[in-house]
Amino acid sequence: MLRNGGTRGQSRSSALWGTGNNDDSRSNALWGKGGRGLVTLMATALVLVIPFAASAGGNNNPKPDPQLETYVSPGMLAKADNHPNQTIHVIVTSNGGDLPKSQILEKTLGSVDRKLGLIDGISLDLRANRLAQLAKIPGLTITPDAPAHPTGSTFTSKQLWVPNTGIDKLWNAPLAPNSSKTQSDLTAPTIAVVDSGVDTSKVADFGGRVIQSVNLTTLPNNSPGDGRGHGTFVAGIAAGQAAGYAGASPKSNIVSLDVMDDTGTARTSDVIAAAQWILANKDKYNIKVANFSLHASNSSSFTHDPLDKAVEKLWFSGVTVVAAAGNYGLANGPSGVLYAPGNDPFVITVGAADMDGNPNPKDDTAPFWSAYGYTNDGFRKPEVAADGRYMVGPIPMTSTLAAQKASNIVSPGYIQLSGTSFAAPIVAGIAAQILARNPSWGPDQVKGALMATARPTPSAVPGSLGLGEVNAVKSVTAINAPNPNKALDQFLAADPAGGNIPVFNAVSWSDTAKANVSWDAVSWADVSWGDSALAAVSWADISWSDVSWPDSLSSADVSWADISWSDSSYEDAAEGDGAGDTTDSFADSADLAAAAVDPDLQLPADLVAPATTATTSPTTSLP
Repeated sequence: MLRNGGTRGQSRSSALWGTGNNDDSRSNALWGKGGRGLVTLMATALVLVIPFAASAGGNNNPKPDPQLETYVSPGMLAKADNHPNQTIHVIVTSNGGDLPKSQILEKTLGSVDRKLGLIDGISLDLRANRLAQLAKIPGLTITPDAPAHPTGSTFTSKQLWVPNTGIDKLWNAPLAPNSSKTQSDLTAPTIAVVDSGVDTSKVADFGGRVIQSVNLTTLPNNSPGDGRGHGTFVAGIAAGQAAGYAGASPKSNIVSLDVMDDTGTARTSDVIAAAQWILANKDKYNIKVANFSLHASNSSSFTHDPLDKAVEKLWFSGVTVVAAAGNYGLANGPSGVLYAPGNDPFVITVGAADMDGNPNPKDDTAPFWSAYGYTNDGFRKPEVAADGRYMVGPIPMTSTLAAQKASNIVSPGYIQLSGTSFAAPIVAGIAAQILARNPSWGPDQVKGALMATARPTPSAVPGSLGLGEVNAVKSVTAINAPNPNKALDQFLAADPAGGNIPVFNAVSWSDTAKANVSWDAVSWADVSWGDSALAAVSWADISWSDVSWPDSLSSADVSWADISWSDSSYEDAAEGDGAGDTTDSFADSADLAAAAVDPDLQLPADLVAPATTATTSPTTSLP
């Protein structure tokens, strides 16, 4: 089992370094140690696709039915041959129709670890020498169950990210023109936090609003509540209420889905199970936003990755999915965004910005560890960014993260941390604020509003912060938000397994994308973006259409050679990042004065909060 921890330059498995830089080596629980070079080496590995359609000689053979071809992730069979007696964990789904579970068990002599009804699949434990038998069954997709990493009150905050996003202007603003109702009367949607749990004993932060806590962790090293501390911090940024530490949507309820153990590790199938739980309970708990501050450790194509398929189910069912970009960035150029769920083109992927000690994004840049660049399928990520360096939030003092980062404790129960893990919940909270005021909107419109109103970051490397940093004020008051996923929507189809939630037709998309590099131009052809961030940063310059298919990694290039077969995921806390000083985290009077007159952060006149309402408590000292 891969574990979190370590420092830069050492053999690593920490969430900060993700897949590591060129000098690092990676500890692998099953296959020993391998470095990044193995990924390149194995990029030539062929996908095992076993056609079962009838064929004959000649040039008029019909094209094999993709639903009858079995896909096995590259490198799996070779590794299985090298370790035939090892017990391995895989996820098996059907390419169409019912999954032949009895045939699978008969061929593999394996055992079903968990039924994954959300994607009509199973997680399966079997001996490695039975994998070849499984691959002979037609119509399956077989992938490793591989590691995913760990990404009526007056509300106040001392934190710099609050005036930087303008979120404080919304906390007590009227909900509509000429309305006497304010944020205190707002019915904000529930945010699901898929993480290490939330410490419900922190009454000042969450009192009474963690309406459901579900432990889905199948790993043994998991304490009750939040033994890691990561999930409590994430929830505080998204929806905390404590004086001086209010989160982005402090009226939202929280559902805590504990998928991580006390090391910040989660099984991928546990994360999928959390998505399945959200889908089954979203109406009961009014869940409209789900935050995933974690990433898988397997570099994958979204067309085959089971975690991507799971979050797409949520997206297509009306739940806005926000994912951390990951903390495996490189100091000398783009790392790509290679891991689920942040590599999925539908979801909102969030990068981390360094605020540079002031609430204006003109000087902001991306910390080197914040991942950006193309996915293995050629999509540019992240779409947007939010502050993610030197954040302060709640944490259980008995948690492992508090113990490991003891020097970062700023006061009892509060810690300073960095990572895309903590940029994502800012966006999740703003998404909840958008939906509170636009309850009929779907995830595509929320994503469009965030992208169209993003604030340019001219000092950052182009694309490293997506279109720019999120603007809470403009995104919440946006009208007729465009649909950035319009080009992808044409490939949605009815689920062959039944149900009302569509699925993405990866075969059709792949054929179209290979044939026409400008397939996605429809997204922008009939959209008026006005004077949004796109005036400064052309989306066409950072979208799929500026790379040809051969320049991006096809699914055949994705290797599992350096991936542990153990079924785990990791948080996106940048644990190797040093602590900042107080000016990095907290706003002073000059910061607040600058934000108050920033033309990009002004509410419409009819939504200005009463002058007597104080929303932010300035301080330059530790709380």
